[in-house]
Amino acid sequence: MAFASVADRNAIEDEQPWPERDLPVTTWAQIQQTAAAHPGRNAVTFQMFSDPSAPAETLTWQELQGQVAQTANMLRDMGVGENDVVAYLLPNCTEAILTYLGGQVAGIVNPINPLLEAEQIGAILRETNAKVLVTLRAFPKTDVAQKAAEAVALAPNVETVVEVDLLRYLTGLKKLIVPLIRPKNPVSHKARVVSFTKTQAKQSRDLAFADSTADRVAAYFHTGGTTGMPKVVQHKYSGIIYNAWLGARLLFTEKDVQICPLPLFHVFATIVALGASLSSGAHIVFPTPQGYRGDGVFDNFWKLIERYKVTFMITVPTAMSALMQRPVNADISSLQLAFCGSAPLPLELYKRFEAAAGVTICEGYGLTEATCLVSINPPQGEKRVGSIGIPFPYTKIRIVNPATQVDCGVDEIGEICVSNPGVASGDTYTEPDKNADLYYHFPEKDRWYLRTGDLGRVDPEGYLWITGRAKDLIIRGGHNIDPAEIEEALAGHEAVAFAGAIGQPDAHAGELPAAYVELVDGANITAEELRAYAKEHIHERAAWPKHLEILDELPKTAVGKVFKPALRKSAITRIFNGALNDAGLAVEVTSVTESKKRGLVAQLQKTGDVADGDVVKALGAFTIPWEWASEA
Repeated sequence: MAFASVADRNAIEDEQPWPERDLPVTTWAQIQQTAAAHPGRNAVTFQMFSDPSAPAETLTWQELQGQVAQTANMLRDMGVGENDVVAYLLPNCTEAILTYLGGQVAGIVNPINPLLEAEQIGAILRETNAKVLVTLRAFPKTDVAQKAAEAVALAPNVETVVEVDLLRYLTGLKKLIVPLIRPKNPVSHKARVVSFTKTQAKQSRDLAFADSTADRVAAYFHTGGTTGMPKVVQHKYSGIIYNAWLGARLLFTEKDVQICPLPLFHVFATIVALGASLSSGAHIVFPTPQGYRGDGVFDNFWKLIERYKVTFMITVPTAMSALMQRPVNADISSLQLAFCGSAPLPLELYKRFEAAAGVTICEGYGLTEATCLVSINPPQGEKRVGSIGIPFPYTKIRIVNPATQVDCGVDEIGEICVSNPGVASGDTYTEPDKNADLYYHFPEKDRWYLRTGDLGRVDPEGYLWITGRAKDLIIRGGHNIDPAEIEEALAGHEAVAFAGAIGQPDAHAGELPAAYVELVDGANITAEELRAYAKEHIHERAAWPKHLEILDELPKTAVGKVFKPALRKSAITRIFNGALNDAGLAVEVTSVTESKKRGLVAQLQKTGDVADGDVVKALGAFTIPWEWASEA
C-alpha cells in the first residue's frame, strides 16, 4: 500500500492493532529474519576515504549476521549481561555498526558522541554504569583515544576497554607511515585494554547464548540537543523494531541503497537509517569516519551516489546547503528520494536542491525520547515545504495548551505531544526525576503522551508544523517571542546560509532578541545591512534583533542543528563583560558553564582590585547567575 495521505496511514492502522502484528521481538531476531531472506545481498558498506574509487569494506547480510554474533559473544565473555551497558566512543566504521548491533544483543548499547569533552563522556559512563567501552586506538589527527582514556579514569565502573584500530582500513604508503607517527596510546586508568579485531575473531559466528525472549531496554542514547546538558534516554526493542518496520513498510525494499553520512552515535543514523535497512534488507553506505564532515565528502558526494547507485540519501539542512555550493558532477539518475531531518529546512534551500538534484525531498520529524520517528511528508503524497508531514502509522499526535492541558484546535499552536510504540511512559530517562512532568495522561483511552517541548500546530489536512521550541522562547519583559520568526526572516536573505536566534540577557527586559548568521560562500554583506533587512521582514517590532553578529560558521551539533547553548554562552560573555566594563571594574568573564540545577552560570575572574559588592551591583539586575571562577 502506498503512503500518500492521512487516509493511507489510517488504512494501514485499520489492518490490525499494533500488538497483533507478527514482528521480531529482538534486534537479533530481526537480523536473523533479514539475513535469511537476503543472505547474499549487500548489507552495510564503510568507506574510509571519500574518493569514489577508494577501497571500501562491504558485508552481506549473512556476513553481518555472523560478525554481529561474534561481537555479541565477545561482549558476553567480558561479563556483559542483559542489564549491563556497552558504551562506544567511535567515528563511523564497520566496528561501530557491529558494536551498536552486538551491544543490543548482548546487553544495553550506549553510543556516545566523540565530540563531547572527556568530563561529559565520563559522566555518561558513570550515569549508565557502563561495564565495557569500545573506542579508538590512538590514531593521527584524532583525539578520541585521549578523551576516552581521560573519561575512563573518571568512570571506574568501566572494566574493559576494547580498542578499534583504523590502521586496518589503510593501504599502500599510508599503512606504512601511520605506525611511525601514531601518537602514544594513552592509558591513565585501571581498565583492561584489548583489541577489537583480535578478540572478536576468536568468537563463533553463531550466537553462543540464548537471545532475549521478551521486550527489554536495549539502548541508551544521550541527548541534550541544542538546549541543555546530556540526559540518557532508554530505548526498548519494541521501539527499535517499530522504526525498522516503518522503513520496510513505507520506504525501502532489498533493492534500495541508502547513503548515510551521519554519525553512528545519533538516532537518525542508527534507529532510523540503519534500522530501516535491518528490516527491509536495503544496502546502507557510510562514507568516511566523519560522515559529511569528512575530507572531500561534499566534493565527491554525487560521485559516491553514482558509485553505489544510491536510491535514498539521508541528509540535514546544513549538508544540503554545502552541496548546493558544488556542481552536480555525476550520474545520479538512481537517486529517488532525500530524507531531511534534524532542523527546519528553509524554503529557498528546498527549491534550489530539488532543482539541482532533481530529487524529491521528504522532511520528517523525530526525537530521541520517542525512539525517533514521528512524522514525514508522505513519499508518494503531497510535500508541504516547511511542514514535518503526517504522523506515521500507530503514532498519535496531540497539540496541547500547556497552561490548560486541553487539546488545541486546528491550526492553533500548542506543545506537540506524541504517543507511539517508541514512547516508554514513566521511564524515558534513566534519571527518575527527569521524567517528572514529561507526559500528559489522557484517561479516555488510558494513553500517555510524551511532551516534546516543541511548539507546533496541525493544519486541516493533518500535516504537522513546528513553530518553535518551548524552551527556546525569548521572553522580553513578559512577552514571548518565537525565535523561529527571526530565523526564518533572516534565512530569506540570499546571502544567509543559516541563522540562529536566542534571548540575550538584559538588565531591564530580562531578555532581548539576538541573532547570529552564517553567510553563503562569497557573500558580502554587513551586520547592519542584515539588521535593516530583519526589520523589514519581521512584523513584530519586539522581535527585531537587538544584536546581530556574522560568524564564519554557526556552532552546530553533529547532525546539523544550530547549537544554541554556544550562542547563549557567547551572548552572556559579551553582555556581562560590557556591563563590568561600563562600571569600570577590573573583572572579566572567563567562561560560561552549565549547572544541572542553575542552568548557565558565568564564571568571573578579577584582573585587579575589586570589591565583591561592586560586582553584585553591576550584575545584580541580570537573571543569569554568576560565581567566581575559583568556586566552580
